[in-house]
Amino acid sequence: MNTTLQDLGISSGDVILEISYLIAAVLFVFGLKLMSHPESAKKGNLWAGGGMVLAMITTLFLHRDADGSTIGMTNVVVIVIAIAVGSVLGAIIARRIKMTAMPQLVSFFNATGGAASALVALMEYSNPENTSALVTLLGLIIGTIAFSGSMIAYGKLDGKVGDIFAGWVKYFNVALLLIIAALTTYMLVVDLDPGMQTLLSYILLALALVYGVMFVMPIGGADMPVVISLLNALTGIAAAMAGFIYHNQAMILGGIFVGSAGAILTLLMTKAMNRSLLNVIVGAFGGGGAGIDKEHGSIKEITLSDAAVLLSYSQNVVIVPGYGLAVAQAQYACNDLVKLLEGKGVEVKFAIHPVAGRMPGHMNVLLAEADVPYTKLVEMDDINPDMPNTDVTIVIGANDVVNPAALDDPSSPIYGMPIINAHESKNIIVMKRGMGKGYAGIENFLFFNNKTRMLFGNAKDSIQALVSEIKEL
Repeated sequence: MNTTLQDLGISSGDVILEISYLIAAVLFVFGLKLMSHPESAKKGNLWAGGGMVLAMITTLFLHRDADGSTIGMTNVVVIVIAIAVGSVLGAIIARRIKMTAMPQLVSFFNATGGAASALVALMEYSNPENTSALVTLLGLIIGTIAFSGSMIAYGKLDGKVGDIFAGWVKYFNVALLLIIAALTTYMLVVDLDPGMQTLLSYILLALALVYGVMFVMPIGGADMPVVISLLNALTGIAAAMAGFIYHNQAMILGGIFVGSAGAILTLLMTKAMNRSLLNVIVGAFGGGGAGIDKEHGSIKEITLSDAAVLLSYSQNVVIVPGYGLAVAQAQYACNDLVKLLEGKGVEVKFAIHPVAGRMPGHMNVLLAEADVPYTKLVEMDDINPDMPNTDVTIVIGANDVVNPAALDDPSSPIYGMPIINAHESKNIIVMKRGMGKGYAGIENFLFFNNKTRMLFGNAKDSIQALVSEIKEL
C-alpha cells in the first residue's frame, strides 16, 4: 500500500520549505568559503545573502503553525514593511560608514542581532505552545548579554565609554552570573503562574543587561578585537536559540554558523596573543600595566629627505600597519608609496598581526579598500623569519604589536604575546603623531632602539610628503 505525503499530514508546501532551508544552508556554507579570500569575499556575501533571502521568502509564504494556519496577510504586510525599512537603513549606514568606524559598526550589528533574539525569547517564554523553556531562557540571557555587551564595546571603540579596572568588578560579575543561573534554575523547576513568569522573565532580562555591561567594562582596549569576536559568537548562539524556539531550521543553521565561526576566531585570536579566553575576560589587558622601569635612551628623528633616500636604495621594505593608519585614512597614500618603491625595484610587503586594529581582520579590510594586492599581506608567523634580512621596516600607527616588551619584560601586561619582530630589521622608521602609548598603556622601547628613527606627524600627510620626496630623487 502506497503512503502519500497527505496521508502523513505533510503538504507539498512543507516539503518545499524544508528543501529551501537546505539550499539556504548550502549557500551559507558556500558564501563563507568564498569569504576566506578578499578577491571572492564580495561574491561570498552575495551568495550567503541570497540564501537568507530564499529562507525569508519561503518562510513568509509557506510556513505553517502547529494548527496548520499560515501567516496572515496583515502580518505579511507588517513583516515586509519592517524588512524594507531595515534594508534601506542598512544600505544607508553601510554606504556612509567610514573605515575608521567599521569596528563600531560591527559591534552595533552584534547588538541588534542579540536584541532581536532576546526579544523573541522574552515574547515566547510565556507562550503555552512553547515547548522548551530552557532554550527560551538561554536565548533571553545570551541575546541580552550580547546586546548590552556589544553596546558597551561600541561606546569604548567610539571613545565614549572608559574602562573600569577596579578589582571588585570580577567578583561582582561572578556573583551576578551565579544569581542569573540560580534564577534560571528556579524558573525551570517551579510551576509558575503566567503573571509570575512575566515578572521573573523581566527581572532576568534586567540582570542579563547589567551583566553584559559589567562583563565588557573591565576589558582593556588591546583585547577589543577578541571581545568583538566573542560577542559575535554569542549573537550567533542566541539566533540559533531563537531558531529552536520557532523550529526554524534556517535560523538554527545560520546561528550555528555564526556562533561556531565566532568561537573559532576568538580562540585563534587568544592563541595569537598567547592568552586564555578567561584571561581576556578577567585580566583587564590594557591600561593597567606599567612594565619594568628601563632607561629610555633618546629619541632620534629622521627627515623626509633622509627617509626617501633610505627607502629608495633598499632592496626590501616591510610595512607594519596599525590603528593609526586607519585613523589617518592613510591606506591609499600607503599604496601609492608601495607602487612608487616597486617602480624602483624595491620589494614591499605588509606584516599583518592577528590583533592589529580594533576588530578581527581590520588591517586586511582597510588595505583591501585601497586595492592593495592580497599577496602582499603576510601573516606574522610568515614574515618574522624574514625580518633580520629586511632593510627597512616602516611602522605606521602600530604600537603594542611591535613592542619588544612582549619578549623581554616578564612584568609587562603583554609579556608572552607574539609580536612582529620589527626590532630585528636593519632600519626602523616609526610614523606616529606623538609619543603616546598603545592600548596596553605601556612604553614601547622600540622607539628608543638605536636602529629606530621617528617620523612624527599625521600618517597620511607624512606618507604623501614622503612620496613627493622620493619622486624628486
